[in-house]
Parts: sequence; structure tokens; C-alpha cells
Amino acid sequence: MNKLVTGNLVHRPLRSVISMFAVAIEVVMILSIAAIMLGMLNGTKTRTSGIGMDMAARPGTTSNLVGVSGAPAPLGVADKLRQVPHVQVAAPVNIKLSGGAKLENIYGIDYESYNALKPFVFLSGGPFQGPRDVIIDDYAAQSDKGYKVGSTIIILNNQFRVCGIVEHGKGGRKFIPIRTLDDLAGDVGASVFYLKTEDPPQYQDEVKKSILATPGLGQYDVETLDELMSQLTPEKLPGFNVGLRVVIGIAVVIGFLVIFQSMYTAVMERTREIGILKSLGASRGYIVRVVLRETGLLASAGILLGIGATYILRAVLHTTSPTQDFAVTPGWVLRAVLIAFGGALLGALYPAWKAALKDPIDALSYE
Repeated sequence: MNKLVTGNLVHRPLRSVISMFAVAIEVVMILSIAAIMLGMLNGTKTRTSGIGMDMAARPGTTSNLVGVSGAPAPLGVADKLRQVPHVQVAAPVNIKLSGGAKLENIYGIDYESYNALKPFVFLSGGPFQGPRDVIIDDYAAQSDKGYKVGSTIIILNNQFRVCGIVEHGKGGRKFIPIRTLDDLAGDVGASVFYLKTEDPPQYQDEVKKSILATPGLGQYDVETLDELMSQLTPEKLPGFNVGLRVVIGIAVVIGFLVIFQSMYTAVMERTREIGILKSLGASRGYIVRVVLRETGLLASAGILLGIGATYILRAVLHTTSPTQDFAVTPGWVLRAVLIAFGGALLGALYPAWKAALKDPIDALSYE
């Protein structure tokens, strides 16, 4: 049977290659969309945890989705938060979504308090020297135009001077003085206040109660770092799983139709061959297994090609676009394998059954 299967595939190389590439494209689509979406989510979680804060406080009217809300809280709220027992640092941050050449979050920070959460690790340059200075991380420096200290960069349609380049992983990728961002954005305040507390596991509940009991802060959302991280999951983000399922569905349909067309056409072209096999005593199950084994071989080759292409794509993106998080996880590789293989076998099931039902006398007389 193995010789028969491989012989049939080699005899029709173009169709076999097209089918294999269809499965590979299906795998690449599934893994790529999952890697991009999960990469963005995991990247956000990693950078958020790297800020150095233990808790976050934001006005009740401000969205949890970073970068899509206004900045309704006065900067003076940071002074009130610093007076709360067990709060060591309160850093006001204004996060704005910039829609220039690409979408990105710009962090407006008070350098002293934000650096006190967890110090920046400067690779070159240093802190702000003026209101139009910007600190960028090493990924942003590599991915854009090879920025160096002293380079000019456009942010919110204004020129800024790169004063420092830091290690990535501390919230955003571009940081400017918070008052400068307020002036450019037209609103004064902070969208979130990051807090560093004494012995976090012990005092967090007390800090939260004290903040909510402070006049003017009763409507604030106060979350621990763990609570904030728990919000950054596919289930909590609107449209995340829906978008993922839509793309996977499209990929499955593509793979199914190509395999179905390929195997159906192959069955029709091999009618006499099937008649010979049945006249020699081949059972219906044997004919079905031949077709399904051909499909399995094509699907396996396509899956391996798709996985390899995905990892090559990840390497290319890591080189050309370091800021693009692309997370290829073993779990999603396994899912892609099962989805692609299952879809291919499903697409071949009807052609296989149709072949098995052919009458050997009719098949032998087929021209």
C-alpha cells in the first residue's frame, strides 16, 4: 500500500505540491494570527510587569484598555496617594495612543517617580534634559531608523530629541515628560497612577481600602499587579477570540476545499485503477485507506512545511521589526497540527468513500 500511495503522489507532482502548499498556508495562517495576537498580549503583560509597580490606581471613568482613554485625573492626585500609609512611590502616567506611521502607545511620565518604581537601565544617554526630549527602548531604536542619542524623532506631529536609550520591558517603548504630553494632547492629568508599596503581599488590602476612603478617590479602580495581569487574557479582551476563530475558520475552509478538490479529481482520474484493485479483491476499506493515507502524507508534509515557514517568519520579523511580538507556542503548534490534519482528512473522506463504492465492472470499462 505504501508503494501505491507514494507512486500515486509522485505520478501527479503538481497536484501533490499544490495540496501540500495549501495545508502549509493553512498552518501558517493559524500560527501567525495566534502568534501576533498572543504576542501582543504577552508582550504587554511582560512590559507591564517590568514597570516595577505593585498596584495601579485609575479613575473609575478610565478604561482598562491602555491607550484608549483620556486623562481625567489631576496630577495632584499623586500627592494624595503618596500620603497613604505604606505607599512608597506614586507615579502619574499619561498614556496616549499615537496614530502616526504606526499605532503605538506614548508614555508621558514624571521621570523621578517613574524611575523610582524600578530604575531605567540606560544603554546610552540619560534622563530628560528638556521638555522635548524622549527616552526610547532598544527595540524602538533598532526598529525605526536606527535612532541614536541626539537623533530627531517625530511624536504626535512634533520633533523630539532622543536623550536616552534604555533596555526594553519597562511599560512603553517611548517616554516623554508628562507635562509635555499633556500640552500636546490638550488635556492635563494622568490616566493611571502606578504605586510601589511596602511589603506588597501584606499591605495591599490596607492600601486599597485607604485609597478608596480618601476624599475624592472613592470612585477609583485600584488593582494589584496580579489583578491587572489577570485582565490581560484573551477571554477579557473584546473580540480577541472571535477574531482568532474567524481566521482559523477561513484557514480550515481553504485547506478543506483544496484537499477535497485534489482528492476528488484524483479519484475520478484513477477510476480504472480502482476497478483493477477491486477486481483483485481490494475491499472498500482498503480503497478508503489508500485515499486517506495519500491525504495524510500530503497533510503531514504540508504541516511540516507550514511550521518551518512560521519559524522562518518569526526570525525575519525579529530582525526587521523587533517591536512586533510574535509568540509561537507549543500549544498552538499542536492545535494547528490537529486542525490542519483533521481538516485534510475530512476533505478527503467523501472522495475516499466515493472511490470505495465504485463498481469494479463499471470502473474497468471507464475511459
